[in-house]
Amino acid sequence: MNFLIKQRRWLYISLSIMSLCLAVTITPAQASRPVSTNSVASLNLNVSATESTNWLEQGRQLYQSGSFAEAVNAWQRAVQSYRDQGDRPNEALSLSYLSLAQQELNQWEAAEKSIAQSVKILQTAQPTADAIVWAQILNTQANLQLRTGKPETALDIWQQAQKYYEQAGDKIGSLGSQINQAQALQSLGFYRRSKQQLEALAQKLAAMPDSEIKVSGLRSLGLALHAIGDRNSQSILEQSLAAANQIAAKTQLSSILASLGKVASDFQDPEAALNYLEDAETAATNPNEALQARLARFKLLVDYDKLEYAIPLAPQLRQQLAELPPSHSSLGAAINFVATMNRVENSERILPSQELAQLLADTVKSAQKIQDSSAQAYALHEWAELYSRQKQWSQAQELADKSLKIAREIQADDLIAQSAWQVGKLYKKQGSRPQAITAYTEAVKSLKALRGDMVAVNPDVQFSFRESVEPVYRELVSLLLDGQPSQSALTQARELIESLQVAELDNFFREACLDKAQQIDKVDPTATVVYPIILSDRLGIIFSQAGKPLRYYATPKSQAEIDETLDKFLVALNPVSDSNEREKLSQQIYDWLIRPAEAEQAFKDTKTLVFVLDGRLRNIPMAALYDGKQYLIEKYAVALSPGLQLMAAQSLQQSRIDAIVGGISESRSGFSALPAVESEVKQISQKVPSSTLLNQQFTSEALADYVKSSKANVVHLATHGQFSSRLEDTFLLTWDGEVNVKELSELLKNRSGNSTKAIELLVLSACDTASGDDRAALGLAGLAVKSGARSTIATLWPVKDKAAQMLMTRFYDQLKQPKITKAEALRQAQINLIRQTDFRDPFFWSAFVLVGNWS
Repeated sequence: MNFLIKQRRWLYISLSIMSLCLAVTITPAQASRPVSTNSVASLNLNVSATESTNWLEQGRQLYQSGSFAEAVNAWQRAVQSYRDQGDRPNEALSLSYLSLAQQELNQWEAAEKSIAQSVKILQTAQPTADAIVWAQILNTQANLQLRTGKPETALDIWQQAQKYYEQAGDKIGSLGSQINQAQALQSLGFYRRSKQQLEALAQKLAAMPDSEIKVSGLRSLGLALHAIGDRNSQSILEQSLAAANQIAAKTQLSSILASLGKVASDFQDPEAALNYLEDAETAATNPNEALQARLARFKLLVDYDKLEYAIPLAPQLRQQLAELPPSHSSLGAAINFVATMNRVENSERILPSQELAQLLADTVKSAQKIQDSSAQAYALHEWAELYSRQKQWSQAQELADKSLKIAREIQADDLIAQSAWQVGKLYKKQGSRPQAITAYTEAVKSLKALRGDMVAVNPDVQFSFRESVEPVYRELVSLLLDGQPSQSALTQARELIESLQVAELDNFFREACLDKAQQIDKVDPTATVVYPIILSDRLGIIFSQAGKPLRYYATPKSQAEIDETLDKFLVALNPVSDSNEREKLSQQIYDWLIRPAEAEQAFKDTKTLVFVLDGRLRNIPMAALYDGKQYLIEKYAVALSPGLQLMAAQSLQQSRIDAIVGGISESRSGFSALPAVESEVKQISQKVPSSTLLNQQFTSEALADYVKSSKANVVHLATHGQFSSRLEDTFLLTWDGEVNVKELSELLKNRSGNSTKAIELLVLSACDTASGDDRAALGLAGLAVKSGARSTIATLWPVKDKAAQMLMTRFYDQLKQPKITKAEALRQAQINLIRQTDFRDPFFWSAFVLVGNWS
């Protein structure tokens, strides 16, 4: 009997590790796919206690190997056998494990039912059950709540689970619950609280002697930090690796090394990533781990165009994949392999297409055999892609239609999006435009449905935003704007561009960050909204004005030509560049974006031009566009709107300006000094009622306290910062370090959830967009939206701090004038620099942009 108790104890601990890792690696996707399962009641088994425990152990091994359908069967048998014996606590425990496996198979209704039964058994039949049993069951329940988009409930349940783990003396369970609580806090938007909790856990783990518990905890902690864009994730994972090596924890080495490979890849260090993945393959203790590491290495080599190293791996992978028994994991691996091959030009030199087709045919059969419908649909999708690349249109169409049919049946929006897009592309190639538009529209609808869901897409076949989301929107817009588009087509195209902006920001933050949008042309009748749309063969522009039909103009230009002109203009903005070349490039962009509508007097009653910018245009200062005589800012106020998340702003002149003004003038953390910042902070605080935080006073904690406790409606921060298209590289400098964009957004959020206390204006006067990043302004847009501030003024590049000080003080002078909008106040300050100072060059004033509500 003691042996059985020890064996069960091992199961409790090992399953708590598994569900912990599952919780911290969640990524957004589809949340409700009801799939029928075999009834537990139909399994009439009568086995001994030893056999029951064996079912639990067998299920654990199957689960860890990725054979989730088989794990479900094993744990269903365990449930029935414990029920027959009247062992209610272990029946409840088996049901909780069953729920874990059902979650992996996207069987959400079944998973919910299993865990509900589990909790009910413990509540009614055995209220005094072991604390460890309660802890494990609550852990599984919380995991399900988080994965189905209920982070608040998950947080409460994990807090209860932690108490039970501590009562049972289970350190790994307690630490796991705390790491999972940090994950739930992230999902709720409490990034600073989450980070504080994770840092406290890091200290606890560092103080512990090296053990399996420490190794698992550090790995999970590293992954959780990576999820919020914290670069410390790498050092935490390295600590986990060192501890694993110290105690020879061989079974954990491969997964730690693979995690380090993923982090290095995300941090754009492919050489380090490849080394880690090679080591992960060597350290693997089972064939599945080795295969996953080799697959990840193969994909990385293809991504970075190192085909000479990828080619020898392909036949090895093909052979390994053919030998694996069918499982959710092995099918995903095969699909992932072919998906990577489908992205290689002239892939025949690596493997014959017949071999890939045969692998997919086998995968489809195996998926049917184990009733894995999502794997079947994915395999058909990649098979259709393979035929499409060979221009075998009818075979490709047949397979794509089958994939879409299955995706609809299992209500899998991620699959519907991919398959419908594929069907649309095939119709387009065959000249069937109406059918293509219908299919593309279905794909976009499914992509929108994915927003906000917390369930992981199968990580083996995940798609990236730039490869498989953005093109769907753009290709549909291109179809809609062919020829002379109707008003309804223009309306749909405009709505798609707005949705794409939202989707990009969601992707940037790795979560849904915009809950509702307001049609901005209805906010201000004196504003014209400009939607430039960069397509593969043209630059389309939609103009929207309140109460008027939409206007559309198109310039036939390849995307490469457009991007080249924009890049040259950005370089020419440097004050040492040739001013004639700068004006010529600026006029070219003006002619594309503004001239056609201006020629038709479309802006007769316009005071403000609001740009919803696309692609590389986001990094271009619209105010600096030149018509040959004047800059655009000399004719109109200019604002940017990212994703159209606007609040009904109060006018600042109607309520007294109350500001928090902070900044750093001294050199700090490797950043250069900004001597004029001290003067900027002092002058602004003299112009408007202010609380000031300068240098040592300007810490993240002090700023948080001031924002929370004061009634300030303006926050002005003069400090180094960087915007990037990468979450990890978007930050603001405080005296005590860098504040990540997610933490900063939480810090600035509406106080006490009361929108009347929202920050009206956030000013960041010394920031920079990451050099060489063609989508860097995405970070600015993301911060502007996520901060909760109704308007944000920031700089696209570092401006001479004396010019910044002059422009900002003039801006606040204007802002105090009656009946002036924020956009107009900024415009007047910029015109002042152009006409009355030595800083008339666009470099000094056009970097300042207003994002959000301009009124």
